Amino acid sequence: MALKGKEYRKLLEPLTEELVGMARWARITGVRIVVIFEGRDTAGKGGAIRAVRDKLNPRQCRTVALSKPSDDEMTQWYFQRYAVHLPSAGEIILFDRSWYNRAGVEKVMGYANDDQVDAFLEQAPVFEKQLTDDGILLFKYWLTTDQENQEERLRERLDDPLKRWKLSPVDLAAREQYDAYTQAREAMLKATHTDNAPWTLVDFNDQKRGRLTLIRDLLDRLPDTHVEPAPIEFPEMGDDLKAESYAVIEPIKDYPID
Repeated sequence: MALKGKEYRKLLEPLTEELVGMARWARITGVRIVVIFEGRDTAGKGGAIRAVRDKLNPRQCRTVALSKPSDDEMTQWYFQRYAVHLPSAGEIILFDRSWYNRAGVEKVMGYANDDQVDAFLEQAPVFEKQLTDDGILLFKYWLTTDQENQEERLRERLDDPLKRWKLSPVDLAAREQYDAYTQAREAMLKATHTDNAPWTLVDFNDQKRGRLTLIRDLLDRLPDTHVEPAPIEFPEMGDDLKAESYAVIEPIKDYPID
Protein backbone atom coordinates (compact mmCIF):
# COMPACT_ATOMS: atom_id res chain seq x y z
CA MET A 1 0.00 0.00 0.00
CA ALA A 2 1.36 3.41 -1.00
CA LEU A 3 2.30 5.67 1.88
CA LYS A 4 -0.16 8.52 2.43
CA GLY A 5 1.00 12.13 2.54
CA LYS A 6 0.09 12.79 6.18
CA GLU A 7 1.86 9.67 7.42
CA TYR A 8 4.84 10.40 5.18
CA ARG A 9 5.27 13.91 6.56
CA LYS A 10 5.06 12.61 10.11
CA LEU A 11 7.77 10.02 9.44
CA LEU A 12 9.93 12.50 7.53
CA GLU A 13 10.03 15.11 10.30
CA PRO A 14 12.47 13.32 12.67
CA LEU A 15 14.67 12.36 9.70
CA THR A 16 14.78 16.00 8.65
CA GLU A 17 15.91 16.95 12.15
CA GLU A 18 18.71 14.40 11.85
CA LEU A 19 19.68 15.81 8.45
CA VAL A 20 19.94 19.29 9.96
CA GLY A 21 22.14 17.84 12.69
CA MET A 22 24.24 16.07 10.05
CA ALA A 23 24.76 19.35 8.20
CA ARG A 24 25.82 21.06 11.44
CA TRP A 25 28.30 18.23 12.05
CA ALA A 26 29.67 18.54 8.51
CA ARG A 27 30.14 22.29 8.87
CA ILE A 28 31.94 21.98 12.21
CA THR A 29 34.17 19.04 11.25
CA GLY A 30 34.82 20.14 7.66
CA VAL A 31 33.85 16.76 6.23
CA ARG A 32 32.97 16.69 2.51
CA ILE A 33 29.92 14.71 1.40
CA VAL A 34 28.83 13.69 -2.11
CA VAL A 35 25.53 11.90 -2.74
CA ILE A 36 24.74 10.61 -6.24
CA PHE A 37 21.12 10.06 -7.27
CA GLU A 38 20.68 7.88 -10.34
CA GLY A 39 17.77 5.97 -11.84
CA ARG A 40 15.44 5.79 -14.79
CA ASP A 41 13.40 8.77 -15.93
CA THR A 42 10.58 9.48 -13.43
CA ALA A 43 12.21 7.31 -10.75
CA GLY A 44 11.94 10.16 -8.25
CA LYS A 45 15.42 11.66 -8.09
CA GLY A 46 14.20 15.24 -7.83
CA GLY A 47 11.77 14.50 -5.00
CA ALA A 48 14.40 12.56 -3.08
CA ILE A 49 16.88 15.40 -3.41
CA ARG A 50 14.29 17.93 -2.23
CA ALA A 51 13.52 15.75 0.78
CA VAL A 52 17.22 15.71 1.74
CA ARG A 53 17.98 19.40 1.24
CA ASP A 54 14.63 20.97 2.17
CA LYS A 55 15.66 22.38 5.56
CA LEU A 56 19.40 22.63 4.94
CA ASN A 57 21.31 25.83 4.25
CA PRO A 58 21.47 26.14 0.43
CA ARG A 59 24.91 27.71 0.73
CA GLN A 60 26.14 24.50 2.35
CA CYS A 61 24.04 21.88 0.58
CA ARG A 62 24.02 22.31 -3.20
CA THR A 63 22.34 20.35 -5.97
CA VAL A 64 24.29 19.77 -9.17
CA ALA A 65 22.17 18.96 -12.23
CA LEU A 66 24.23 19.53 -15.35
CA SER A 67 22.76 20.02 -18.80
CA LYS A 68 24.27 18.42 -21.89
CA PRO A 69 27.96 19.29 -22.37
CA SER A 70 28.98 22.32 -24.39
CA ASP A 71 31.23 22.07 -27.43
CA ASP A 72 34.23 22.94 -25.25
CA GLU A 73 33.26 20.41 -22.59
CA MET A 74 33.00 17.73 -25.26
CA THR A 75 36.76 18.11 -25.80
CA GLN A 76 37.65 17.85 -22.09
CA TRP A 77 38.51 14.87 -19.94
CA TYR A 78 35.11 13.31 -19.30
CA PHE A 79 35.12 13.77 -15.51
CA GLN A 80 36.38 17.35 -15.70
CA ARG A 81 33.06 19.18 -15.67
CA TYR A 82 31.88 17.14 -12.70
CA ALA A 83 35.10 17.56 -10.71
CA VAL A 84 34.68 21.34 -10.49
CA HIS A 85 31.46 20.79 -8.51
CA LEU A 86 33.02 18.59 -5.82
CA PRO A 87 32.62 19.90 -2.26
CA SER A 88 34.90 22.07 -0.20
CA ALA A 89 35.20 21.57 3.56
CA GLY A 90 31.80 21.30 5.22
CA GLU A 91 29.83 21.13 1.97
CA ILE A 92 27.23 18.58 0.89
CA ILE A 93 26.82 18.07 -2.87
CA LEU A 94 23.80 16.23 -4.27
CA PHE A 95 24.23 15.08 -7.87
CA ASP A 96 20.93 14.88 -9.77
CA ARG A 97 22.44 12.46 -12.25
CA SER A 98 26.21 12.45 -12.42
CA TRP A 99 29.14 11.13 -14.39
CA TYR A 100 27.11 7.94 -14.73
CA ASN A 101 25.24 9.55 -17.63
CA ARG A 102 27.92 7.99 -19.81
CA ALA A 103 27.02 4.46 -18.74
CA GLY A 104 23.28 5.09 -19.08
CA VAL A 105 21.61 7.57 -21.38
CA GLU A 106 24.75 8.29 -23.43
CA LYS A 107 25.32 4.61 -24.08
CA VAL A 108 21.70 3.66 -24.81
CA MET A 109 20.87 6.70 -26.93
CA GLY A 110 24.11 6.55 -28.89
CA TYR A 111 25.66 9.77 -27.59
CA ALA A 112 28.81 7.85 -26.63
CA ASN A 113 30.46 5.05 -28.60
CA ASP A 114 31.47 1.66 -27.21
CA ASP A 115 35.09 2.70 -26.68
CA GLN A 116 34.04 5.75 -24.67
CA VAL A 117 31.68 3.71 -22.51
CA ASP A 118 34.28 0.99 -21.93
CA ALA A 119 36.84 3.63 -20.95
CA PHE A 120 34.36 5.17 -18.53
CA LEU A 121 33.57 1.86 -16.84
CA GLU A 122 37.31 1.32 -16.37
CA GLN A 123 38.08 4.83 -15.16
CA ALA A 124 35.08 5.51 -12.89
CA PRO A 125 36.23 3.21 -10.06
CA VAL A 126 39.70 4.79 -10.21
CA PHE A 127 38.25 8.31 -10.14
CA GLU A 128 35.98 7.45 -7.22
CA LYS A 129 38.80 5.82 -5.27
CA GLN A 130 40.77 9.05 -5.62
CA LEU A 131 37.80 10.91 -4.13
CA THR A 132 37.36 8.57 -1.18
CA ASP A 133 41.12 8.28 -0.60
CA ASP A 134 41.15 12.07 -0.27
CA GLY A 135 38.49 11.85 2.46
CA ILE A 136 35.29 12.58 0.54
CA LEU A 137 32.31 10.60 1.81
CA LEU A 138 30.72 9.26 -1.39
CA PHE A 139 27.25 7.68 -1.51
CA LYS A 140 25.75 6.28 -4.71
CA TYR A 141 22.02 5.56 -4.88
CA TRP A 142 20.13 3.92 -7.71
CA LEU A 143 16.37 4.54 -7.47
CA THR A 144 14.54 1.52 -8.86
CA THR A 145 11.13 1.57 -10.53
CA ASP A 146 9.35 -0.87 -12.81
CA GLN A 147 8.12 -0.09 -16.31
CA GLU A 148 4.46 0.13 -15.35
CA ASN A 149 5.15 2.85 -12.81
CA GLN A 150 7.44 4.65 -15.22
CA GLU A 151 4.73 4.73 -17.89
CA GLU A 152 2.18 6.03 -15.40
CA ARG A 153 4.48 8.83 -14.28
CA LEU A 154 5.37 9.80 -17.86
CA ARG A 155 1.66 10.03 -18.67
CA GLU A 156 1.12 12.19 -15.59
CA ARG A 157 3.82 14.57 -16.79
CA LEU A 158 2.20 14.73 -20.21
CA ASP A 159 -1.24 15.52 -18.75
CA ASP A 160 -0.11 18.01 -16.07
CA PRO A 161 0.90 21.45 -17.45
CA LEU A 162 2.93 22.05 -14.27
CA LYS A 163 5.03 18.93 -14.91
CA ARG A 164 5.21 18.89 -18.70
CA TRP A 165 8.58 20.66 -18.65
CA LYS A 166 9.99 17.45 -17.15
CA LEU A 167 9.07 15.49 -20.28
CA SER A 168 11.84 15.83 -22.85
CA PRO A 169 12.17 14.29 -26.33
CA VAL A 170 14.92 12.07 -24.90
CA ASP A 171 12.49 10.79 -22.24
CA LEU A 172 9.98 9.84 -24.91
CA ALA A 173 12.59 8.14 -27.07
CA ALA A 174 13.93 6.25 -24.04
CA ARG A 175 10.52 4.59 -23.50
CA GLU A 176 11.34 2.19 -26.32
CA GLN A 177 14.69 1.32 -24.75
CA TYR A 178 13.61 -0.07 -21.37
CA ASP A 179 15.45 -3.37 -21.82
CA ALA A 180 18.54 -1.63 -23.18
CA TYR A 181 18.64 0.61 -20.10
CA THR A 182 18.35 -2.48 -17.91
CA GLN A 183 21.34 -4.09 -19.63
CA ALA A 184 23.34 -0.85 -19.39
CA ARG A 185 22.52 -0.53 -15.69
CA GLU A 186 23.63 -4.09 -14.95
CA ALA A 187 26.93 -3.59 -16.79
CA MET A 188 27.46 -0.33 -14.90
CA LEU A 189 26.75 -1.89 -11.50
CA LYS A 190 29.04 -4.83 -12.21
CA ALA A 191 31.93 -2.53 -13.15
CA THR A 192 31.51 0.23 -10.56
CA HIS A 193 30.13 -1.42 -7.40
CA THR A 194 33.33 -1.32 -5.33
CA ASP A 195 34.26 -1.63 -1.67
CA ASN A 196 35.18 2.05 -1.36
CA ALA A 197 32.24 3.33 -3.45
CA PRO A 198 29.41 0.78 -3.40
CA TRP A 199 26.01 1.22 -4.98
CA THR A 200 22.83 1.13 -2.91
CA LEU A 201 19.57 0.28 -4.69
CA VAL A 202 16.35 1.70 -3.21
CA ASP A 203 12.83 0.69 -4.23
CA PHE A 204 11.10 3.85 -5.52
CA ASN A 205 7.90 2.34 -6.85
CA ASP A 206 6.41 4.09 -3.80
CA GLN A 207 8.34 7.34 -3.93
CA LYS A 208 7.45 8.58 -0.44
CA ARG A 209 8.53 5.32 1.16
CA GLY A 210 11.64 5.33 -1.03
CA ARG A 211 12.66 8.78 0.21
CA LEU A 212 12.36 7.69 3.83
CA THR A 213 14.38 4.54 3.12
CA LEU A 214 17.14 6.45 1.33
CA ILE A 215 17.48 9.14 4.00
CA ARG A 216 17.52 6.58 6.82
CA ASP A 217 20.24 4.60 5.03
CA LEU A 218 22.31 7.72 4.37
CA LEU A 219 22.15 8.81 8.01
CA ASP A 220 22.92 5.31 9.28
CA ARG A 221 26.06 5.07 7.16
CA LEU A 222 27.55 8.26 8.55
CA PRO A 223 29.54 8.31 11.79
CA ASP A 224 27.98 9.80 14.91
CA THR A 225 26.94 13.23 13.72
CA HIS A 226 25.42 14.53 16.95
CA VAL A 227 26.73 17.99 17.73
CA GLU A 228 24.90 20.25 20.16
CA PRO A 229 24.02 23.57 18.51
CA ALA A 230 25.84 26.55 19.93
CA PRO A 231 23.65 28.58 22.29
CA ILE A 232 22.35 31.87 20.91
CA GLU A 233 21.39 34.73 23.19
CA PHE A 234 18.11 36.36 22.16
CA PRO A 235 17.36 39.20 24.60
CA GLU A 236 13.85 40.57 24.87
CA MET A 237 13.27 43.92 23.15
CA GLY A 238 10.78 45.25 25.70
CA ASP A 239 7.55 47.09 24.99
CA ASP A 240 8.95 49.83 22.72
CA LEU A 241 8.76 47.84 19.45
CA LYS A 242 7.84 50.00 16.49
CA ALA A 243 5.95 49.07 13.32
CA GLU A 244 8.02 49.40 10.17
CA SER A 245 7.15 52.44 8.05
CA TYR A 246 7.89 53.32 4.44
CA ALA A 247 8.13 56.98 3.48
CA VAL A 248 9.40 56.82 -0.13
CA ILE A 249 7.77 53.74 -1.64
CA GLU A 250 4.86 51.80 -0.20
CA PRO A 251 4.58 47.98 -0.39
CA ILE A 252 2.29 46.75 -3.16
CA LYS A 253 -1.24 45.63 -2.30
CA ASP A 254 -1.76 42.21 -0.73
CA TYR A 255 -2.84 39.33 -2.93
CA PRO A 256 -6.66 39.25 -2.99
CA ILE A 257 -7.99 36.32 -0.97
CA ASP A 258 -11.76 36.86 -1.25
